[in-house]
Amino acid sequence: MSGDSDSGNTRPTPAATLAWEIESPQEEDQQTDESGITDLQSAARADADGAYSPLSSRVEQMFPVLSAREIDRIGGFGEALSWSAGATMFTMGRPSPGLVIMLSGLVRVIRRDAVGRVHRIFEYRTGQFMGEIAQLFGHPCLGDGVVVEDTVAIVVQSVDLRRLLVMEAEVGEKVMRALILRRAGLIERGSGPVLIGNSTDPRVISLQDLLRRNAYPYSLIDAQDDPETLSLLERVSATPADFPIMVCPDGTVLRAPDENEVASRLGWLPSFDPQHTYDMAIVGAGPAGLAAAVYAASEGLSVVIFDSWGPGGQAGTSARIENYLGFPAGISGQALTGRAFVQAQKFGVHISIPTRIRLLRCECSPLEVELEDGRRVAAHTVVIASGAAYLKPDIDGLEKLTGRGVFFGTSPVEAKLCRGLDVVVVGGGNSAGQGVVYLASRAQRVHLLIRGHGLQEHMSQYLIDRIARLTNVTLYTDTEVVSLSSDSAGLTGVNTRGPLGERSFEVRHLFLFTGAEPNTRWLRDCSVDTDDKGFVLTGNAARSGLEQHPRPFETSVDGVFAIGDARFGSIKRVSAAVGEGASVVAQVHEFLAAHQVH
Repeated sequence: MSGDSDSGNTRPTPAATLAWEIESPQEEDQQTDESGITDLQSAARADADGAYSPLSSRVEQMFPVLSAREIDRIGGFGEALSWSAGATMFTMGRPSPGLVIMLSGLVRVIRRDAVGRVHRIFEYRTGQFMGEIAQLFGHPCLGDGVVVEDTVAIVVQSVDLRRLLVMEAEVGEKVMRALILRRAGLIERGSGPVLIGNSTDPRVISLQDLLRRNAYPYSLIDAQDDPETLSLLERVSATPADFPIMVCPDGTVLRAPDENEVASRLGWLPSFDPQHTYDMAIVGAGPAGLAAAVYAASEGLSVVIFDSWGPGGQAGTSARIENYLGFPAGISGQALTGRAFVQAQKFGVHISIPTRIRLLRCECSPLEVELEDGRRVAAHTVVIASGAAYLKPDIDGLEKLTGRGVFFGTSPVEAKLCRGLDVVVVGGGNSAGQGVVYLASRAQRVHLLIRGHGLQEHMSQYLIDRIARLTNVTLYTDTEVVSLSSDSAGLTGVNTRGPLGERSFEVRHLFLFTGAEPNTRWLRDCSVDTDDKGFVLTGNAARSGLEQHPRPFETSVDGVFAIGDARFGSIKRVSAAVGEGASVVAQVHEFLAAHQVH
């Protein structure tokens, strides 16, 4: 996901060109006709039979032209409205009208960022539709829609759009594919909110990671290097204490915001009906939680999912997963879990991210999940899918340097900071191996430190073989980090102890992949049984004295289930977590039927 500051190019570019440039940047200067529409877009318009081919060009998938039959099928889900030339159809940062299918007229959509820099201009005519992923939940618009000619269009509201995607599979696939690709284009171009701050500031890195993990487009203006900074700071009357600054799509200026303030202003956090009881509340949006959400919602259960940061969990930090079934070329953890996140949205899962959970109220009937702000959400069943977090080893100086050169896992944001530099990676598992391969393509040299005698004990052979072929990676066995050195800017050195004695690495970046502990502290006031490390007991381990044939994923509390890395005895693999997420839904159905819910 791009976090680069955009160049601010204001040259109007037709809709087709955006998709083309993502795929082939060298084609940016192709000639356009008088209407500003490329021959490629004209070809897309000519395809009016509604047929979809896997070999269709990216532009045809991003900006398809719907056939009369497809428009007719969509019509039952929306309402036909009209606008006069010169009217504003929608405004960036304001609530979206929904998916807009053009019946006649011309609308110009201006994609820009929050400080007014125009990135692209699109034109939509008969048979095309306006919208991207934000329309699935009615999130604020990320562009301005100006009516150029008198226009008539069908508007499909968010709740009806989700129904359309599920009930009309053929046209739904075409619409969903376009929405996803358009969001990817927005991320590529940096539309929407603008972050202003020092790119090495831990708070800036943290906010970038929040936006990236939630697949939300943004631009970064480096306060140290960008010539636009001074004029922008004058406009918002900023002081050093205000950094980092975020200018939101609706023009609001957030000064040194935390993640909850950002999420609230960007319209991510839903409201909850205190009278409503969900069939299933899921805590954790990693692979296990997302799988449970998708399968449960697709089978008609009402589902809400919470996560304190963003979808993906630890898997979301994996640079490339190559042993997941069905992806022979590999896939990044963020791409895999991002697709699952969109699936959950498609099936109407109520999503609250980022949201921290204070505790689970097991004594209530129905169960209640209490949020950090004190609100309570009721559910007939609760699925614990809160996963595990990397352990913080006992290293002198670690706490004050976390985020200031020391990172747990890798992402494009951190990787960009260490381009051309030496880095240290600590850990001998698959996540560490994936991180090493990813960083080696960017860093000058990667020093891999492990406490064991070799990588064979915890790492897959394909990663071991790949690392062995990387000329800029050096492995140090039987080595541990004892302390860290720093200056006012952050990390300056990693001090180690190994077979040859003590050694220091002069680096600015340290990546730790050092085991995991369960994210189950929010269960401390509940009667859910855990082992001495905090992993949740399920099945026979939790209910052997309660019933003859306990459900495999049910905990010691009726209606509370646990899956994924937080569960005692689980296999710590993405595919295993997805399998548990799918399997727990059948057990939830069984529980609901036994307790005559519905």
